[in-house]
Amino acid sequence: MRLVFGLVLLIGVGLAGFAVKIAMEQFNQYQVALAEQRDAILPTTDIFVVTRQLRYGERLAPGDVQAIRWPAEFVPFGSFTTLEEIFPNGEEDRRVVLRAMEQHEPLLAAKVTAPGEDAGVASRLEQGTQAFTLQIDVVAGVSGFLRPGDRVDVYWTGTGRNGDSVTRLIRSSLQIVALDQTADTDRNNPIIARTITFAARPTDIAALTQAQAAGRLTLALVGLNDESASETVEVSRDELLGEREVVAEAAEGPRVCTVRHRRGADVVEMQVPCTN
Repeated sequence: MRLVFGLVLLIGVGLAGFAVKIAMEQFNQYQVALAEQRDAILPTTDIFVVTRQLRYGERLAPGDVQAIRWPAEFVPFGSFTTLEEIFPNGEEDRRVVLRAMEQHEPLLAAKVTAPGEDAGVASRLEQGTQAFTLQIDVVAGVSGFLRPGDRVDVYWTGTGRNGDSVTRLIRSSLQIVALDQTADTDRNNPIIARTITFAARPTDIAALTQAQAAGRLTLALVGLNDESASETVEVSRDELLGEREVVAEAAEGPRVCTVRHRRGADVVEMQVPCTN
């Protein structure tokens, strides 16, 4: 009796295992067919995303990324498709995060440094540009509303060729790479900086150096989506005050000459020595 019971139990276990095996094979076939159907409808490819929230200055580790399927037609520019592209030398030369990334956000080359590089100002400079620092105050620095990554127009105020005071736009859309010692583009809090570092070409650096030595510089923040080219702008003191009129009095009696300055709607008349 025990032999029969054991034989029945063994046969039952075998049939159960066989049924599970058949079910798993059918499930796997279903998954493969479903994946093939999905790829046939929308081709996909592997790209890497971050597995957690990353902030500026953090070092990227293999555990911070994972591969997912992504529509092949809409792969973001600068995406990584293999782990070897991200860590060509293993974990020896890690990349450093330049821009904040949220969990499951695609990892892009523009958001991290090259392998082994530090997240310093040098990593932000494009081909042919150099870092150049200016001293600023609260007024010139747009009251602390500037952040790394913003673009500014630079105005110079000094003495013109004719000896008159003049203000002129000398450089436009210069990109800020750092304020004081801060290069974090994700910084939201205002900072009253004493120095500002631009990414500029050598000719721009020479012009700004000369302008700072010969007069006073003022910065104007450019809008985020403003791609219009800045026109040549120059305003002298005489243009600001209006035209001057020299009026000579009647010939009888001592000659008296006056100069009229127009200040908006008001006209101010001042007595001056006659020159002829």
